[in-house]
Amino acid sequence: MALLLCSLFFFFAAGEAISTDPTVKTYIIRVNSESKPSIFPTHYHWYTSELTESSSILHVYDTVFNGFSASITPSQASDLEKHPDVLVVIPDRRRELHTTRSPQFVGLRNQRGLWSESDYGSDVIVGVFDTGIWPERRSFSDLNLGPVPKRWKGVCQAGVRFTVRNCNKKIIGARFFSKGHEAAGGIGGGIGFGGAINDTVEFRSPRDADGHGTHTASTAAGRYVFKASMAGYAAGIAKGVAPKARLAVYKVCWKSSGCFDSDILAAFDAAVNDGVDVISISIGGGDGISSPYYLDPIAIGAFGAVSRGVFVSSSAGNDGPNGMSVTNLAPWLTTVGAGTIDRNFPAEVILGDGRKLAGVSLYAGPAISGKKYPLIYPGKSGILSASLCMDNALDPNLVRGKIVICDRGSNPRVAKGLVVKKAGGVGMILSNGVSNGEGLVGDAHLIPACSVGSDEGDQIKAYAATGHATATINFQGTVLGIKPAPVVASFSGRGPNGMNPEILKPDLIAPGVNILAAWTDAVGPTGLDSDGRKMEFNILSGTSMSCPHVSGAAALLKSAHPDWSPAAIKSAIMTTANTVNKQLQPMTDESTGNATTPYDFGAGHLNLDLAMDPGLVYDLTNQDYVSFLCSIGYGAKTIQVITRSPAACPMRRKPLPENLNYPSLAAMFSTGKKGVLRKTLVRRVRNVGDVNSVYTVKVEAPKGVSVTVKPGKLGFSEKVRELSYYVTVKIDGSNVVMGDSGAVFGSLSWVDGKHVVRSPIVVTQLDPL
Repeated sequence: MALLLCSLFFFFAAGEAISTDPTVKTYIIRVNSESKPSIFPTHYHWYTSELTESSSILHVYDTVFNGFSASITPSQASDLEKHPDVLVVIPDRRRELHTTRSPQFVGLRNQRGLWSESDYGSDVIVGVFDTGIWPERRSFSDLNLGPVPKRWKGVCQAGVRFTVRNCNKKIIGARFFSKGHEAAGGIGGGIGFGGAINDTVEFRSPRDADGHGTHTASTAAGRYVFKASMAGYAAGIAKGVAPKARLAVYKVCWKSSGCFDSDILAAFDAAVNDGVDVISISIGGGDGISSPYYLDPIAIGAFGAVSRGVFVSSSAGNDGPNGMSVTNLAPWLTTVGAGTIDRNFPAEVILGDGRKLAGVSLYAGPAISGKKYPLIYPGKSGILSASLCMDNALDPNLVRGKIVICDRGSNPRVAKGLVVKKAGGVGMILSNGVSNGEGLVGDAHLIPACSVGSDEGDQIKAYAATGHATATINFQGTVLGIKPAPVVASFSGRGPNGMNPEILKPDLIAPGVNILAAWTDAVGPTGLDSDGRKMEFNILSGTSMSCPHVSGAAALLKSAHPDWSPAAIKSAIMTTANTVNKQLQPMTDESTGNATTPYDFGAGHLNLDLAMDPGLVYDLTNQDYVSFLCSIGYGAKTIQVITRSPAACPMRRKPLPENLNYPSLAAMFSTGKKGVLRKTLVRRVRNVGDVNSVYTVKVEAPKGVSVTVKPGKLGFSEKVRELSYYVTVKIDGSNVVMGDSGAVFGSLSWVDGKHVVRSPIVVTQLDPL
């Protein structure tokens, strides 16, 4: 997968963590903490006396999770599984890493609205789980910030090139977690597989050697920075979504070698103890493959955080536009897909026959505009490595002095340009394949190069095949006011939810394409070892970039409404999201240009103009989540792995997963049943607007579906703050026609003349896996 999308969102590596000792692996052990014999003063004493040796323990968890991680043999792990006080043993896994205009684009305005009402998030603490931070950046200045919130209990952990003085009133805490990574062994000095930290490319400290963590932290909560740009691109004032929010940095991911579940879980434990209000985690599963919640440490850690009032924002993954590619599926997580903003960095390919084809680029070196060079497509040979411009696959005799067309895929996009340069080429045109369609992201190329969509790529290849073809590339800088915007990014992870289709995922989308934010000094903007450029800012794309937009949004809402739960904040963001673009037309898909559905954008695109005053919210308690876990067939012991306390599921009337009080509605019907089918869903809403409000329902029923809501009117007062309603969905199983995505879509809105509280409706015929 291409560099930016691949490096911006961490996905599962198949199998368990790897060790130099083939008999030892890392496991996460969930223990029933209530079983601790009173003779042991601490859980650690109990674990090391009865369950394992002290030398094997990596982390002890006691906040979001009760248990420990340890390096033990598979047979020891098997023995532990049989221990009556051990609930589950989870193999450690490696995961890999999945703005100047975006705050305005999502509806934030200076001196009014949510920024003003929340004082820009000044007392809210955002915990960022990522690759660390480059603390000297202007985005992290603490100028004119008030004192650190008194409730903060965290630390500034010193290490290589990072001292306690690197923390301030902006970066109020920093920690790094490497025990799981180092215990995982490694191949080739730790690069790529965990193991010993490679001190030649990494800092054994919270300092960021990768850039990704600095970028996400400043997107969520960067200060105002004047004269910001990346080599002249996207020039303007940079700022995060919550510019005055405090940052707590948890480095769990290491350059070129991923992030291990055992370390991520330790970060959740520390962050909740430290006192964060929001956790931003641009990490998760990939390829549409998700573990059950009780085997997924991100889901488990997030539940522990949410149950204590901490909002957790996560990225939806970069495996779109394929269906069922969304990850981070737990309903207590807020799962964020990516959309474009109204800014682009166009480049134009001008062919020798006069045709001009649009592309994008962040190339900032000497231009070649005006001079035409011979054009060649090495892929016409039929050799895949040549078409992909892989290392040593290009013949210098064919390439020298020419512009080379390279296909996207396999190796990093920017690295292809270096292959072309090494073979003597003067420029590159990077062509999307059918799977990427017309979705483009800008890259800071090291040679004159630009990306084009699949259709344009086919035209250029056809022209190159005519012989004597020539071309040049014209770089056009930064252009604002791009229409339409937003559109759903081609790479953004899509529904349906592969685990529980009754819960719509992603929850919403936010800006995630060509986002400018702060960057590390440790690597150049491409992240390649050969890129020695130093940049204060970089422009990246991925759901890793959209996730911190929602983290910053949650910080603003938490500041404006300190008593709101994570579910209430999620509800406010979802029910006020836009389903149309800035031109008031239905949102489209970048990869195809076609209309999109809630499987692509969830409840819609983040719109903070309205989220501060949503009118009604769909709230959720810990017991609601327990009922949901009962409804999907989890037993008491399995639920305890997630919730830390034993659960009693009702024996007679099993709850239904679609009745979780979620801000979206999904009705699933079996494919095998014909005739008239009906299902009734229940929801409850709490009034957070004017005390004496009356709301009337407005339904846009999915095509071929009957939707009735009772009651059709909700009246609130001083005494009546919460009310329930019932939604009956009826289809004719013999005649209903599901769309290309296997579902039909509509919406349900509660309207009082001031607020529109909108929920998407998904109706599908699907047999659960």
